[in-house]
Amino acid sequence: MVNKTIPDIIYTKVDEAPELASASLLPIIQRFAAAADITVGTKDISLAGRILATFPDKLSADQRVSDDLAELGDLVKTPEANVIKLPNISASVPQLLAAVKELQDQGYAIPDYPAEPATDAEKEVRARYDAIKGSAVNPVLREGNSDRRAAAAVKSFAQKNPHRMGEWTANSKTRVAAMDGGDFFANEKSATLGKEAKAKIVLETADGETTLKDGLSYPAGTVVDATFMSAAALDAFLAEEIEKTKAEGVLFSMHLKATMMKVSDPIIFGHAVKQFLAPVFEKYGDEMDALGVSPNSGLGDLLERVKGNADIMAAIDATMAARPPMYMVDSDRGITNLHVPSDVIVDASMPALIRAGGKGWGPDNKEHDAVCVIPDNSYAPVYDEAIKFFKANGKLNPATAGTVQNIGLMAQKAEEYGSHPTTFEIPATGTVKMVLADGTVLHQHSVEAGDIWRSASARKAPIEDWVNLAIARQKATGYRSIFWLDAARAHDAELIAMIKPILEAKGVADKFEIMTPRDATRASLETITKGENTIAITGNVLRDYLTDLFPILELATSAKMLSIVKLMNGGGLFETGAGGSAPKHVQQLLGENHLRWDSLGEFCALGESFKFLAETKDNARARLLGETVETATQGILDNDRSPSRKVGEPDNRDSHYWFARYWAEALAAQSEDAALADEFAPVAKALAENEAKITSELAEAQGKAADIGGYYHADPAKLVAVMRPSATLNGIIG
Repeated sequence: MVNKTIPDIIYTKVDEAPELASASLLPIIQRFAAAADITVGTKDISLAGRILATFPDKLSADQRVSDDLAELGDLVKTPEANVIKLPNISASVPQLLAAVKELQDQGYAIPDYPAEPATDAEKEVRARYDAIKGSAVNPVLREGNSDRRAAAAVKSFAQKNPHRMGEWTANSKTRVAAMDGGDFFANEKSATLGKEAKAKIVLETADGETTLKDGLSYPAGTVVDATFMSAAALDAFLAEEIEKTKAEGVLFSMHLKATMMKVSDPIIFGHAVKQFLAPVFEKYGDEMDALGVSPNSGLGDLLERVKGNADIMAAIDATMAARPPMYMVDSDRGITNLHVPSDVIVDASMPALIRAGGKGWGPDNKEHDAVCVIPDNSYAPVYDEAIKFFKANGKLNPATAGTVQNIGLMAQKAEEYGSHPTTFEIPATGTVKMVLADGTVLHQHSVEAGDIWRSASARKAPIEDWVNLAIARQKATGYRSIFWLDAARAHDAELIAMIKPILEAKGVADKFEIMTPRDATRASLETITKGENTIAITGNVLRDYLTDLFPILELATSAKMLSIVKLMNGGGLFETGAGGSAPKHVQQLLGENHLRWDSLGEFCALGESFKFLAETKDNARARLLGETVETATQGILDNDRSPSRKVGEPDNRDSHYWFARYWAEALAAQSEDAALADEFAPVAKALAENEAKITSELAEAQGKAADIGGYYHADPAKLVAVMRPSATLNGIIG
């Protein structure tokens, strides 16, 4: 193998289920790639890795790690980038706290997370940790726009083997509830900068002016937004919906994204916890505060802190009994929808409910209709319209449904709402202003204490690249193509004004439609119901939501999506689909040594990565590896070699054995490269002849607790022992 400074392909080290799977799959990938003189290296973007990289001054020399995220951030701005990115944790505060404690217990002298920093030193530590929270990875790596779609083989398999869909009825009580004003949608202001500008954000109150954020800089052509959510309007809305839900006799559920939206959504989540337990907070608020209760941390943390106070516990029990039943995250363990903010992920929870016929699990461990509370109207209409469509038309038929592809604007932190340092919980009543260096007030809002104010931006070059990517995709497919933009929304209106001239100049304006998200939802559902296909061209957040919604309806999962990011400077970023990092999968592995994570997304990304390497480096062997990866992936699907959910049945490790076998057989059978055929013929033969022994060794590992030495920061040797339990397979692969 040739020693190269930068590996041909970077495979990211991440968290939870995808990282467990990597311990089994990556050795296979590296073995096959090495035969073609292709190097596959790793970079650590896991939560634990990012924490350790943030505090080198607190660690001993042998504990220090490189800042791999920063290194990757530089690499993706170059033509040499070829990165396979697996899903990583977008850390909520509870996840961050848990990871910090685990690392401290392992002997890393990192500081505690200061919940309420008082000293300059604590504020400095808090600032470091805050840079890790939420969607800290994706904005750094996504130097290009998104092309997400179901791979042809995956879509074909889903149509031939349709998954179960819950029945929808016209009399379903399930509905979406959103604010009728005072939300981010209603208060949004947006402007396109005519020239490069520097800016600051200030809060003017009766006591004077406070700078919330300084040093902002925007190139010419940037679309800059500002908006806020009224805390008073939010509380009134939540209180009303709790009462309405009780009267309707259905489940109450919150649907936010307190991981990616690391500032705004945990605060909204906290308002929901406080409103649901309003009588308890009214009577015992001071006592709960003294116990360290923060509604933003969820009901689970609250109950743990007050469990020793009988009066508060009795008040909570009485209030819960008087409230509507709660939508459950885990009804067997009593984990409600308000227990943990990072469990409330709208782009996963809403599609699952819609796929189930509008049903959610209640505390009685039975399915019920539910009120789905999505306070902000920016994207709530998507789910509202989907529910109305299925009430009227019945469930989608995966066997005949077409597909919705997505072209998403996300390059250079476009529309990173809530996951960056320009979101604030307003400390006092006054006026928030975004002021340019020349004194121009770009945006301003009158706000009250507790309101949530935020700003985001989208640069001109990524917007133009996004439109051109959409044009190319429409030309390649001929599919119905829709920009999901609302002219009544300030930000969208600015984008529409930029998009139309580009489409007209390219002579393709007649091939695209522009619709509100609500209208586009209905149009897309009507299209795929007829068995036809469409392309959704969306902003960043909606990209995230739709690439869960439609795949879960079409394929039963979003983890099998093909996700290609064509980096603006010529490199490639290949994401392994949506689907999150699957903490429940880890829990099952630890308890039963069974991993149900499906690596199909990794297979798809790997094939695209090899093909990209072939194109950019004129590497015929890379092309051949990419083609045979696709053959192996088709073999996994055709022969039903994906993991089972049940212990004692084939799991992720079995799937990797079959992937290696099908891949080796495809390489051995091809006639383009005799040396590679000779290399893999004995590998394929050994894998086939030892099938019974290998699958037996894999099966014997299941059914008992597994020790990987840490949840967030596993012990490498223990992880390998758990995820590579077949000595026979390891002997063949190496």
